[in-house]
Amino acid sequence: MLENVTSEEIKRQFKSNKRLRLITFAVGGALVLIVGYLVYYQFVSVPKNKKSEDAYWNGLNLASKDSTDMAIEELTAQVKKYDGYKGGENAQFVLGRQYMEKGEFNKALETLEKVKVSDTYLSSMTLGLQGDCYSELKKYKEAAAKYKDAAKESINEWTTPMYLFKAGLCAEELQDFESALKLYEEIKNDYTTFANNKAIDKYIARVSNLKK
Repeated sequence: MLENVTSEEIKRQFKSNKRLRLITFAVGGALVLIVGYLVYYQFVSVPKNKKSEDAYWNGLNLASKDSTDMAIEELTAQVKKYDGYKGGENAQFVLGRQYMEKGEFNKALETLEKVKVSDTYLSSMTLGLQGDCYSELKKYKEAAAKYKDAAKESINEWTTPMYLFKAGLCAEELQDFESALKLYEEIKNDYTTFANNKAIDKYIARVSNLKK
């Protein structure tokens, strides 16, 4: 019965074989399974999540010092060790950025596509970096699609117009001046500060002439 199992015993058992313990406790009923999962989450998963966050800062610190190869080595280890945890996903994001620094855009893209985060801002930045990779590879159609996704992922006054603008530039590369015009006009109408900083009217005038 559950009352005969102490929290320390459950913690020890879950650490040694989580799957086996879940199956074993489940024999006693669904309620025991749920309690077992909550104990695992409290005693095992959350501490490892916190540890993963602390660990990935080593790679980030190396990245900030332009030690690209060392950062890639460190971040790769953290991604492997903490896959599925917050720090591991953050490390994967920074790892993708480091591959971009080396000009390895296909590898960066492959890495960034594996990033799974709940934070919509970081998710938006991840999609945006994927767009940057496609753009560097001159795959402007794919880049524009990623930029539009990034713009919608986290609506705000900074990243949204920035990605709409990049999508507009990709549309120009594709000679889709109608789409570019719509994107630039959306920026002008909805994101005044960004529009003024980018002198968006200049882009609107240019694509308006080109689409005739």
